[in-house]
Amino acid sequence: MDGPGEPFLMCIEDVFCRNQGRAVLLAGRIERGRVRKGDELEIVGFGGSAVVTVGDIGACRRYIDETGAGMNVLLSTSGVAAGAVERGQVLAAPGSISEYISFSADIALLSEEDGAAEVRTGERLQLHIRTAVVTGYVTLAPETDVLHPLHRGDVTITLDRPVALEDGQPFAFRQRGRAAGSGAVTLLGTRDTLGGIGSRLQGHPRVGQLGLTGGEVAATRR
Repeated sequence: MDGPGEPFLMCIEDVFCRNQGRAVLLAGRIERGRVRKGDELEIVGFGGSAVVTVGDIGACRRYIDETGAGMNVLLSTSGVAAGAVERGQVLAAPGSISEYISFSADIALLSEEDGAAEVRTGERLQLHIRTAVVTGYVTLAPETDVLHPLHRGDVTITLDRPVALEDGQPFAFRQRGRAAGSGAVTLLGTRDTLGGIGSRLQGHPRVGQLGLTGGEVAATRR
């Protein structure tokens, strides 16, 4: 399933069904690792978790037994219902990646002419993480009141849906309907390392809307 030191990972771009839903076809580009017929892989993201078995592997308009990073493929899978998988999730070697609903990041804003605006705590951004598109709510560092266009800064982002994430994961974001900047994950929201996030978010209106306490936001790893 894996290349040397490279656990398999594919971003799911589209989902199809055949045989009246008994086979689910997952289309996407392999980011790393290798996959063979018969491999078991895990679907991660959006609160879903299922292990599927790979059947046919379609690439370059033919079926093959094995393929690897950089290839656009169509994988026939069994073990999951069509409604339980969607664009934005990832298909990965079991246990190799987890989903998170909060994380710290370093973000850089574009110029005002290119679409960026001031960012303050509570700002709502549309994040593009691999093939996932999710809403994120920003909490600035305690010493920062506002981020201006063409500036960068450290922030905490709380998502409306958990997404498969890794350290260093790049992402782009839109603000008020316009492309506004990009960023990279600097710290994942684990219970042991982000206790401070909960205290900064406690009392924030979005935390209440999510039905979470500040501590739960800081420790949300699925």
